[in-house]
Amino acid sequence: MVEFAAKVGTVRAAAYRIPTDRPEADGTFEWDATTLVVVHVEAGGARGLGYTYSDASIVGLIQGVLHKAIAGRDVCDVTACWQAMQRSVRNLGREGLAATAISAVDVALWDLKARLLDLPLASLLGRCRETIPIYGSGGFTSYTDDELREQLGGWVERDGCQWVKMKVGTHPARDPHRVRVARQAIGDAGLFVDANGAYGVQQALGLARSFAASEVRWFEEPVSSDDLAGLRQVRERAPPAMDIAAGEYGYTTDYFRRMLEAQAIDVLQADLTRCGGVTGFVQAGALSAAHHIDLSAHCAPALHLHAACAVPRFRHQEWFHDHARIEARLFEGAPVPRDGLIRPDLSRPGHGLEFKAADAQEFLQ
Repeated sequence: MVEFAAKVGTVRAAAYRIPTDRPEADGTFEWDATTLVVVHVEAGGARGLGYTYSDASIVGLIQGVLHKAIAGRDVCDVTACWQAMQRSVRNLGREGLAATAISAVDVALWDLKARLLDLPLASLLGRCRETIPIYGSGGFTSYTDDELREQLGGWVERDGCQWVKMKVGTHPARDPHRVRVARQAIGDAGLFVDANGAYGVQQALGLARSFAASEVRWFEEPVSSDDLAGLRQVRERAPPAMDIAAGEYGYTTDYFRRMLEAQAIDVLQADLTRCGGVTGFVQAGALSAAHHIDLSAHCAPALHLHAACAVPRFRHQEWFHDHARIEARLFEGAPVPRDGLIRPDLSRPGHGLEFKAADAQEFLQ
């Protein structure tokens, strides 16, 4: 038996604020930049990479409280490190910013373990599939009709996406028109809408019937994801061919469990940059499978790729405009869509990503 051990050493983090390529908005928020927080963890002469989309304030938490929680632990015991980080933020609150910080460190630990073992992360986790289907995601409510047509149509024509998703909810009266514009732009491809919790139950049901005329097959967060009873009402009364999806704001397995037990959704969403990294994402996958519900990955496509290959009931990965653009620019090894699919590079250890620190320097906070 070969013994292998490497102790967690240095943990470093930095934040980068990257402007959007044009103003963006959804049904409840608007923004002009995205903050990327990058983490490196060292052990055994190797270095693992993780990141999250969060706020620069978590840099101190990562290099302080979380580093102290895992320093000197065996990097192969990633779950033990994850549990130690969860305990370390008990009095701070496990959700929100703390969860995003833990997520980034957990990803770096899994990447580091796989690199030390000279294995691709998907193989270390155990693959269920070799490719991941993606859906183009953007269609922001700040876009003109022409911008909407160009972006959504491009994902279908250029990248071969089977589905695309657009934002709704800022101006509900205009949403049926915008959905018709999107349908004309994408032909027979699947059309998804995402309200980010902007509607009330009755309003969402009325719009769901209108959207059904344009063959919308996915209605994401028609009401607030905190309103599980409201989500269930929409799910039970929506057009039969329309899936109700939510879960992107889940930070803990308890959140996902409550949502699944409430029978509030047809598809569970999870985001490993928020829900506890690879460890939390795989847990969400197990929960969804136990409830006979598919899991869909939210945003950060490059980071989800290997973990998504290991989830039993996995439907698709969101190819979110902001994150796909950032990852292509700042990470060597970021996936490139082919015929609506992305696949892990199994010739590279870990998740196969390398951060281009020099290229990111202009965005450093």
